[in-house]
Amino acid sequence: MNSVVKSRVFLHEIGELTRFVLRFFQEAFRPRYEFSELIRQCFVIGYKSLSLVALTAFIMGLVLTMQLRPSMVRYGVEAQIPAMVCIAIIREIGPVITALIFAGKIGSSIGAELGSMRVTEQIDAMEVSGTNPFKYLVVTRTVAATLMLPVLVILADAISLYGSWIGVNIYEVLSFQLFYTQVIDNLAYYDAIPAIIKTFFFGFAVGIVGCFKGYYSTKGTEGVGRSANSAVVMSSVLIFILDLLAVQVAELIWDY
Repeated sequence: MNSVVKSRVFLHEIGELTRFVLRFFQEAFRPRYEFSELIRQCFVIGYKSLSLVALTAFIMGLVLTMQLRPSMVRYGVEAQIPAMVCIAIIREIGPVITALIFAGKIGSSIGAELGSMRVTEQIDAMEVSGTNPFKYLVVTRTVAATLMLPVLVILADAISLYGSWIGVNIYEVLSFQLFYTQVIDNLAYYDAIPAIIKTFFFGFAVGIVGCFKGYYSTKGTEGVGRSANSAVVMSSVLIFILDLLAVQVAELIWDY
């Protein structure tokens, strides 16, 4: 019986999230547009996440290179380390890890912020005053997350490759120009374009889930914490599901 109740709750939440997404697309293309708030959210969501993303990306490139090197040396292909690290970071590791960091920071922040506004009745006050809180709060944050995550992923990929170059130079001397040449020679459009495209979907998932959880938060301060936590969990799961679908779609397109 308990499993039946949980299934109903899960299906109900999926239905509510679907309605929330449909409402987002209705409001996003309907004037009046909140450009000033969108720019502010791009700054808050994008720029203020750069330091954490940059640090994570640098360590990721450095550690990945140091972990790969013993196996590559064992098989006598240590010269292919730059190419292996480049393809691994740009195709999969960079976008997914950056998106998960983004979900942990931005998803929880949006969920807690909108949840606090809901339980303190600020959203209700905006509705009474004639302001459209959905457009001002939800649309701007979701669009900003969708636009900023691809930028952060591109920067994270570049920083990860720089960390990889430093990791190579811990064991041997390799000029940055030669490292860069090996990376470019082994990088194809198939590696970069699908990886960048799927980050738009990752950003949208993080933004819309964070807004959904916060916008319908209940039960006071306890509900705010629960909204922030569930926003991170749900958006992280969606990132893995979207990544799986993106890989399958990209394979079908390029094979065709």
